Amino acid sequence: MEGDRDVLVPVLKETEAMPQKRKHGPGAGFTLLETMIALIVLMVGVLGLAGLLANSLSYMQGSEYDFIAQQKAEEAAEAIYTAKYTNNATFAQLSNNTAGNPAGLFLVGPQPLLVPGADGLVGTVADAGGNPDYIVYPGPDGKLGTADDVYQSLGAFTRTITIAPVAGYTNTLNQVTIEVDYSTGRFNRKYVLTTYVSAF
Repeated sequence: MEGDRDVLVPVLKETEAMPQKRKHGPGAGFTLLETMIALIVLMVGVLGLAGLLANSLSYMQGSEYDFIAQQKAEEAAEAIYTAKYTNNATFAQLSNNTAGNPAGLFLVGPQPLLVPGADGLVGTVADAGGNPDYIVYPGPDGKLGTADDVYQSLGAFTRTITIAPVAGYTNTLNQVTIEVDYSTGRFNRKYVLTTYVSAF
């Protein structure tokens, strides 16, 4: 038995001398908490980019509406010039219709975009009760003027035509301000065109 004991003692000593499993230092890897924090920071960044993309798309759609607003303001200005210089309306009639000026043709305040009335002018008393204005796009066949054309209403737009005499030029020169208001996405926009019309 004593011989066995002599064999066991060195084995026990070797077991004690075996290196124990070392604990890793702070730079040896990531903990679960660090990984979760990194994922949260990454998610915030991705959500920020998604919000930026949504705003960009909304703003880009607004560029089409910017063009429509510009065209509708110019349409009103051209109609005023045409009426004045083809003798369809007198200089006195090219004004806002108010209680003090019942001969004025143009309605006061924001008005929906309507198809021109019998006088051919936009934004006048003749437009009352008219149909909403629209834009026509080619249909699936890609051709404009066919039965499958798409009609887009301009119900999101309003137009204000303000006509006022220029100081020092009463009864000879009027300033015409045309504002087209519209909204696209969460943006409210306005296009303003200012021009002049004279009595001569």
